[in-house]
Amino acid sequence: MRKQLSKTQTIALGFFLIICVGTALLMLPACARDGQMTSFHDALFTATSATCVTGLVSVDTYQHWSLLGQIVILMLIQIGGLGFITMGMFFSIFLKRKIGLKERDLIQESLNSLQIGGMVRLVKKIVPFTFLFEGIGAVVLFFRFLPRVGGKDAVWYGIFHSVSAFCNGGFDLMGRFEEYSSLVYYYDDIVVNVTIMLLIVIGGVGFIVWDDIFKKRFHVSRYLLHTKIVLVTTMVLIFGGALLFYLFEYKNLLAGMGTKGQLLSSLFASVTARTAGFNTLDTAGYSQPSRMLTVILMFIGGSPGSTAGGIKTTTLVVLILLAAATLRNRQELNIFHRRLPQEAVRRASTVVLINLFLALASVLAVSALNPFPLDDVMFEVFSAIGTVGMTTGITRDLTIVSRYIIIVLMYCGRIGSMSFALSFMEKKRGAVVKQPEERITIG
Repeated sequence: MRKQLSKTQTIALGFFLIICVGTALLMLPACARDGQMTSFHDALFTATSATCVTGLVSVDTYQHWSLLGQIVILMLIQIGGLGFITMGMFFSIFLKRKIGLKERDLIQESLNSLQIGGMVRLVKKIVPFTFLFEGIGAVVLFFRFLPRVGGKDAVWYGIFHSVSAFCNGGFDLMGRFEEYSSLVYYYDDIVVNVTIMLLIVIGGVGFIVWDDIFKKRFHVSRYLLHTKIVLVTTMVLIFGGALLFYLFEYKNLLAGMGTKGQLLSSLFASVTARTAGFNTLDTAGYSQPSRMLTVILMFIGGSPGSTAGGIKTTTLVVLILLAAATLRNRQELNIFHRRLPQEAVRRASTVVLINLFLALASVLAVSALNPFPLDDVMFEVFSAIGTVGMTTGITRDLTIVSRYIIIVLMYCGRIGSMSFALSFMEKKRGAVVKQPEERITIG
């Protein structure tokens, strides 16, 4: 009798197969600008980074890949950002195929939804709204890129960067002007900065939040607890991070800029560190406090059920509430006049522990295999597991083994480290006999 795959195994296997197909396509000579076949490890690295919407690259996206290669990368970003299950279900709905309970359950797991009811309606909203936001972003960016790259290229640049920003992909085509330069040229351009930041934030708050806001509009008091936590935490992290970046870089990278450039650069650095991967400042030139702040923001990431990675904003809030309740000697975790279940505490603690263990173990391994400073390695590793894509410039100089470590981290970061672990131990076993309890000292 053939064993049936669990939900988490289906998701993990699906992303793996998409990466394999992407790798095979990117290895085709037609996908490279010079017409030569791309090496397996460069194709695999790029396919994984695109599918896992990370943005780390071993070769410059514009300089190395032809238009066909760039189209393949963009398709992988779109599929990876929305999730292949969401897109598959949308086309099934479009073709009027019946969506059974099993499929609805799979969508719920893929989107981290709170309930199985309304999954079909949610999918019907997600894809059209995604294309709507990406379309608006593409039009706005087209007019900003037009003077610099010309008409036909401006259309493609608008589409590519809009999709990449909304999906928190971090891939760019600015290598046309200077390799690995990202959006540095537009550091003080209000339209480009605001458009990219809005796309990143909208994609990063999560589909559940969109749906809740769409249903209840401006009736904030009626929002789901999840929505309230995500919106408040997102705002605090964005503006708090921007303020700290401004203070840390005022006499460093921001020195010599006008007020507009300083404010935009600080805000952009805070937003993009939460899994987007673009940069308008030279990341390698960050001061030590800014690097540490970026690592923290990369580790936190976006929100559940979104295009972003990281441990997620809700996980952070649960752990802060747990610490506060413990210090006050209280059992319950309360926020916005609601009590959180203990299951949320267990899951949050597990997610943080698994991600932290993977990251630190990888820092140890990569630093042993490469002669780079520890802070550069830490930056790279946390960028990979948070599916961020920011780097201090060491990605292309990593050893082959180190690149494979980064590939695994990007994959785990996209499907969720906890989901990845659960895919190997899906069956729950209830203890027949409970062991005797004994207390230990903590702290």
